[in-house]
Amino acid sequence: MMRILSYLTLLALIGYGVWPYYTVYQLDKAIVQPSTEPLAELLDLPAIRANYKQRVTAGVKDVLPENTPDANGVMRWIGQNLTRLGDAALDQVITPEWAQRTLRDTITESTKQTPAYLLAAMDFAFFESHNRFLIRIGDLGQGATHIRLSLIGGQWKITDIITSVTAIN
Repeated sequence: MMRILSYLTLLALIGYGVWPYYTVYQLDKAIVQPSTEPLAELLDLPAIRANYKQRVTAGVKDVLPENTPDANGVMRWIGQNLTRLGDAALDQVITPEWAQRTLRDTITESTKQTPAYLLAAMDFAFFESHNRFLIRIGDLGQGATHIRLSLIGGQWKITDIITSVTAIN
């Protein structure tokens, strides 16, 4: 009985370890499809937007000082409106179409091949933690693109796409 239980535990661990790689395979097929519907099922757009907002907000704070002599001054107003307008802009720009275009362009640039196959472009793919999985396209430190998958509701989904330049195309 103990031997069967240990085999079942081992089988479950192997299955859990292979599970995100199956999602990578699904992602590879979804990226090359003409429609964005297969890819949209693998995206957590609110999480991607939140991560981009965090990076944009950090960039705004670097450019616009938080502590100004005039608490109601122009710089404070600009910073507040950039944050508010940034939310609307991210909602309009970060879409399944944007994700597909960004991933295709990154993969094509990395492999110099068309159609863009993710499996051919991956340089690294492994767990960051028990519920996060990271895919790297390109050499580390050389402008690589990172795709972060998170386990959400029993499914691995893309929760962040970090390009070498965090600008939105």
